[in-house]
Amino acid sequence: MRWLLESMLTIWNVSLRSLSLMLISGGGAAEIACSLAVDAAADRYPGVEQYAIRAFAEALDFVPMALAKNSGLQPIETLSAVKSQQIKENIPFYGIDCNNVKTNDMREKNVFETLIGKQQQILLATQVIKMILKIDDVISPSEY
Repeated sequence: MRWLLESMLTIWNVSLRSLSLMLISGGGAAEIACSLAVDAAADRYPGVEQYAIRAFAEALDFVPMALAKNSGLQPIETLSAVKSQQIKENIPFYGIDCNNVKTNDMREKNVFETLIGKQQQILLATQVIKMILKIDDVISPSEY
């Protein structure tokens, strides 16, 4: 019984240490920060690639817009305000204030997500889009 308790305590300690390193701000803050970074990176690419990169940045904005809409807020106005706040203050922790607490800092509101969960969400969404694009290449509209 003692070895079980010691094992559980060891797992708990390791989990707490790794958890503190792998949390990111929730409330759409991560998506907004990523969207801004991807949009800024698009300027380094010439031609058509730039449009695809900007479309990816725009797709990242749909998560915070959905949060705002589901909270009864105006999605476009809310997203624009939070984006401008992140840019102006250079703080990536600002997200959607779903509870109308009058602060957009997700750290103050204790709204966090796991980094691995967010990575998996973006990875799976990107894989789905790649599959759709491959299917679109195989089946062209002129064949119908």
